[in-house]
Amino acid sequence: MPSSSMSTSHAEHAVIWSCAMDASCRYRGRTWNITMARILIIDDSPTEIFALTRILEGRGHQITSACNAEEGIARAHSEKPDLILMDVVMPGMNGFQATRKLAKSPETAHIPIIMVTTKDQETDRIWGLRQGAQEYIVKPPSEAELLGKVDVLLSRAH
Repeated sequence: MPSSSMSTSHAEHAVIWSCAMDASCRYRGRTWNITMARILIIDDSPTEIFALTRILEGRGHQITSACNAEEGIARAHSEKPDLILMDVVMPGMNGFQATRKLAKSPETAHIPIIMVTTKDQETDRIWGLRQGAQEYIVKPPSEAELLGKVDVLLSRAH
């Protein structure tokens, strides 16, 4: 609890920090509810899944994963996550193809997709967005970049 001797900026930071623990935030007269989401990570690299999971679980999100595109599409249909993180380079069906399938399916078209990939060419980013992804992040993402894009997409969805 901020003391009366704290400056306004210190008090505001204390409120923001503590509010993140109870899923609502008040800052400068506005209140936001922070909803913890169910996020599906589709990536063939256990190391990448672990790194992304660590960041997202640290924010309180519930994570499930799939190690290939086909399994990821099946999980998206059965589990209806709030958001999907999609790798591009995977054996079998690639992430562009999987994103297109999910974006065209009436059951999953509403689920926002962030492509998280090593493919750093502008043409790849444009192609990913044309397939139905809402965001595109080049690996390895910074924690701030990942959480920022996740938060924006989740706030749009709710």
